[in-house]
Amino acid sequence: MKQVIKDLEIISPGEKAACEVPRISEEQNTGKSRKLYIESYGCQMNFSDSEIVMSIMKDNGFDTTSNAENADVIFLNTCSIRDNAEQKVRNKLANFIVYKRQKPSLLIGVLGCMAERLKSKLLEEEKLVDMVVGPDAYRDLPNLIAETDEGNKAVNVFLSREETYADINPVRLTGDGVSAFISIMRGCDNMCSFCVVPYTRGRERSRDPYSIVREAENLFKEGYREVSLLGQNVDSYKWISENGNEKINFAQLLERVALVSPLLRVRFSTSHPKDMTDEVLHTMKKYDNICKYVHLPAQSGNDRILDIMNRTYTREWYLDRIHAIRRILGDDCGISTDMITGFCTETEEEHQDTLSLMEYVKYHFAYMFAYSERPGTPAAKKLKDDIPEDVKQRRLEEIIALQCKHSLELNKREIGKIHKVLAEGVSKKSDEFLKGRNTFNTTVVFPKGNYKKGDYVDVLIKDCSQGTLFGEPVN
Repeated sequence: MKQVIKDLEIISPGEKAACEVPRISEEQNTGKSRKLYIESYGCQMNFSDSEIVMSIMKDNGFDTTSNAENADVIFLNTCSIRDNAEQKVRNKLANFIVYKRQKPSLLIGVLGCMAERLKSKLLEEEKLVDMVVGPDAYRDLPNLIAETDEGNKAVNVFLSREETYADINPVRLTGDGVSAFISIMRGCDNMCSFCVVPYTRGRERSRDPYSIVREAENLFKEGYREVSLLGQNVDSYKWISENGNEKINFAQLLERVALVSPLLRVRFSTSHPKDMTDEVLHTMKKYDNICKYVHLPAQSGNDRILDIMNRTYTREWYLDRIHAIRRILGDDCGISTDMITGFCTETEEEHQDTLSLMEYVKYHFAYMFAYSERPGTPAAKKLKDDIPEDVKQRRLEEIIALQCKHSLELNKREIGKIHKVLAEGVSKKSDEFLKGRNTFNTTVVFPKGNYKKGDYVDVLIKDCSQGTLFGEPVN
């Protein structure tokens, strides 16, 4: 199983298996009196939020450190999507308590979805942290830190119906200077029975499109060559001006960002099958700089399971959206998905429906998980988590093995073709090679030569693994 999971991480180049791989703040010394260490877990939205937190803290007297032992304040920006993610955070907090014994002035805070879900439990029962701050309360961080400096515990997990942080210029944490996230909306109105997000991030709010385009323009001027538009469900983006005279949907926003420059690549995530429109797909086709890649979570291939998950679509509806992608964009469009196996009451036949859906679609990538019951969700309240763990794991291994097979097959199809790759930096294995992604979101590795990160490079694909393409630059 360990080797299979390792392969799964390779299959998911844009974002490794959710909640598994933390991102850590980088060293920044501008002479400020205090140091912040921030470690982020979970989805791309969490990493984007950490960039907002960094901006707020920078404006309030903090530099950053990549070493927790040197910090005056430690933040863990957390995820509650699976129990495994929360256990990782608890283990980290236990380690940080050792630093606090050595340095009593050290402040430890939990941010994000786990903070919103557990609230006072982290502060009072387990006594692991000094502050708990929800996703909509980051503007209050300076006040909360001042409160903890006085020896008090601090908490703000208020969920807002208006907060989008549109006026805050994020401090970029990716470090490559090439790709950046732009949050276009917050919260989620889809009440999937297994999901905690509506309870930890609140209702949907769409950000002012003018601020989004302005952020993209500024990033391009700073040398960035790719932006990813983020939302729990980008297809439900809808902004209406105060006077009601102007309305912008996601397809129109996507076009506005694409028009910033033909040299600025545009990606987006995540799409919901019930909301993805042909208008979005036609916009993708119209602009070469909008990447031909769609992350379209299915979660299951069986109608009964989709119904009790409250996904609000059927297998037939989902396949209609797959057919629309291929009809409008052709076969040369990368498609990825999320799959949950072992959901409440799932039978062996229903599991086979998921495998048959995967066999029919043949995804480029997939994020695949065994069901993990989250307290407070409708599923936890109304459904019995009745699938034995060994059955869940066996079914998970089966979908992972099938996805590995499909990923390798699809990558082999690209051998002999030329791909336009945006170089993002040196390869992990050798400084003599660069890595980047093609329009499908597949990682491509090629000899460095005279190229540098930020360059667009035409690469002839000569070999592949199930997660990576290997090639040579061509003129």
